[in-house]
Amino acid sequence: MSRTDAILTRLLALHPKLIDLGLERTLRLLHEIGDPHKRLPPVIHVAGTNGKGSTIAYLRAFLEAAGKTVHVYTSPHLVHFNERIRLAGKLVSTPRLNAALEYCEEVNAGRPITFFEITTVAAFHLFAEEPADFLLLEVGMGGLHDTTNVVERPLGTVITTVSLDHQQFLGDRVSQIAAEKAGILKKGSPAVVARQSEEGDEVIMAAARRLGVRPFKAGEDFDGYAQDGRMVYQDEEGLLDLPLPRLIGAHQVDNAAVAIAAARHFSLPVTAADIGKGLGTVEWPARLTPLSGRLRDLLPAGHELWLDGGHNANGAEALSAALTQMNRTRPAPLVLIVGMMNTRAPEDFLAPFRPLTPQVYSVTVPGETNAHKAADIARRGRAAGFAVRPRRSVLSALADAAGTENARVVICGSLYLAGDVLARNGSPPR
Repeated sequence: MSRTDAILTRLLALHPKLIDLGLERTLRLLHEIGDPHKRLPPVIHVAGTNGKGSTIAYLRAFLEAAGKTVHVYTSPHLVHFNERIRLAGKLVSTPRLNAALEYCEEVNAGRPITFFEITTVAAFHLFAEEPADFLLLEVGMGGLHDTTNVVERPLGTVITTVSLDHQQFLGDRVSQIAAEKAGILKKGSPAVVARQSEEGDEVIMAAARRLGVRPFKAGEDFDGYAQDGRMVYQDEEGLLDLPLPRLIGAHQVDNAAVAIAAARHFSLPVTAADIGKGLGTVEWPARLTPLSGRLRDLLPAGHELWLDGGHNANGAEALSAALTQMNRTRPAPLVLIVGMMNTRAPEDFLAPFRPLTPQVYSVTVPGETNAHKAADIARRGRAAGFAVRPRRSVLSALADAAGTENARVVICGSLYLAGDVLARNGSPPR
């Protein structure tokens, strides 16, 4: 076990629950280490169910194209914990990460605090120590009671699409979840809001009115769409003719539009040229990413291998739409290799793929005690009308997929599975 793993294991044991939403423990420890959350660069705080990470990736790409230095905080990581903390453009080094975690552990002195809380406090400590022009801050879960929601006056807030997810913590209705997400809105801070369901929109707008905030809304104040191989973005300032995003799928055009709206509405120092460059250089691993390397080499020529970390019904809908679009360009038999955590319903995840008539293999996410067993995914998938075959591992599923001529093989269902795949493929995020 590495030193980092040993530290993280100790931190996991500080609280009986992995998730216990609230700010009291976080604020206590932040105060004890000098309130670093009050000494941060200008913060853009991003909440939502899907699209948070992609929106942050676009904003980072735009700002870095303009020559700005950017801190980034996202979760979860795919392969290494360091991926959660990017200091002035670079992943935090292991020695700096270890020092920050051990410092917070020492000051906390064994008192109850969740893993996400104490590691987020360590991230704020690092962000306050290292100069940067901006901090892009992703909510861990929800918003109102999320550990990141200690920044009193962000430069701006963004709420991406809200749908059902983490119901055991956030509520069973979109309205309840939207109320949690809207908790990041702050009086005096401008806000950008992606397209929402009617139920979610009503809640977010009511919260904004109470704060005197007038959100900049997709579909009303701005829009973005693909046209003739380009991306068109339009708002009250005018129209931008841009290259399509490097990230694949119609949903990525929507995410890019939200990021462009944030850049313009928050008056970030980026030009149209910076935005265009950022769209072409943006990186966000495991979001419908083509794989080459060790795992791709297990498949015959003519096969495609893709990896996607979408893990809820909304993410599955976006993935299905992207695969449908791919079929228009190059029709191919679809093979899904699916692994999921047991907080998700396999039948809900699989439903959007029904029109594509995929072959489906189920696997257990390696090393995750809270993962669905491959046999459980298969049983529930079959009950929903899919011919799902359980397999021991991704490798054995790939061996079977190799027998389908010129197949489009997609590994999906969990970010934890995506991380394991990237590690096995020898291609961790940089």
